[in-house]
Amino acid sequence: MTTEILARLGAVGFIPVITIHDAANAKPLGQALIDGGLPCVEITFRTSVAADAMSILAASFPQMLVGAGTVQSVVQAETAVSAGARYIVTPGFDAAVVDWCLNSNTPVIPGVMTPTEVNMALNKGLSLLKYFPAEAAGGVRALQAISEPYVGVKFVPTGGITQSNLVDYLRLPAVFACAGSWVAPDRMIAQAKFDRIRKLAAQAVELIKEARASSGKGWTDDETSNRNSR
Repeated sequence: MTTEILARLGAVGFIPVITIHDAANAKPLGQALIDGGLPCVEITFRTSVAADAMSILAASFPQMLVGAGTVQSVVQAETAVSAGARYIVTPGFDAAVVDWCLNSNTPVIPGVMTPTEVNMALNKGLSLLKYFPAEAAGGVRALQAISEPYVGVKFVPTGGITQSNLVDYLRLPAVFACAGSWVAPDRMIAQAKFDRIRKLAAQAVELIKEARASSGKGWTDDETSNRNSR
């Protein structure tokens, strides 16, 4: 199951990162993303309703890959999985959270920014990593430089990913998928602009197709999908 979840995330190619302040918006948000062609989401633990939103999405849309982001403790990881989250994303490398996820067979994508942190992940048997904060850390050129010594390691750049640079990131051989908040920013969710979110999701899908067509990268990566699991 872990392998399947990671493979599906890679096939989608873009993970909407969501900060939600009212759990009542979770269901229409999920429908908008699915209708736009993005059947996955990362709900961040930045608000008190995050777990409730995960639970609503997981119950309402079994076909959607609901994940938890900004996970900074084992308690949050446990809460997320209990609420229906199917994968965990951390902002930095937290060994306790990583160990809990590996021991519970929960897919985890830990955050890294430096070669030292990449090495820490490799020592845990992980080679699918979140690169954060992507733009602030140097953008496409920095990620390309960091990835070159690590053959076989794949990244999910997050932080500053927009419509204007998504294609550039996805063209990098080491990029498995991207993640960002521009498809469904919290203000747009609060204002119930779900039709706009659907359109932005559809635009993201078209950009993914463009990037993969021009780079020759396929929609799935079976080798990488076998990582971050035991």
